[in-house]
Amino acid sequence: MKIRGIAEDLLLGLLATAKEVDASHGREFVAVLREEDGVIREFTFLPFESTPESASLHFELMPLDTHIAGSVHSHPNGVLEPSSADLRFFPSIGRYHLILGPPYDCRSWRCFTADGDPFPLEVVP
Repeated sequence: MKIRGIAEDLLLGLLATAKEVDASHGREFVAVLREEDGVIREFTFLPFESTPESASLHFELMPLDTHIAGSVHSHPNGVLEPSSADLRFFPSIGRYHLILGPPYDCRSWRCFTADGDPFPLEVVP
């Protein structure tokens, strides 16, 4: 599956969600990304554990879905680079991974491959 972009409305919704979780709880959030025809268009929340420094999914509740593209999670500390824990997590859940951070605007996110390499993900209408 080759991903060519992320839907703009989804990205804005993810940034707003991350900002709200950070503002109300000061914690990371994590969700699963789904693609449709090469564009990431949806996310699914699974139960997760969260602290200001990490978030982990309950993989046993992962849906059986061939359209899982990867994950999205926030870094309330504003570091938009994968941590060593992220690099261990990424390969377990798809090929494309977003990291969001303050101030949670259109410039405060990055996409990475499962190997942790930056990936230039296009924002599409």
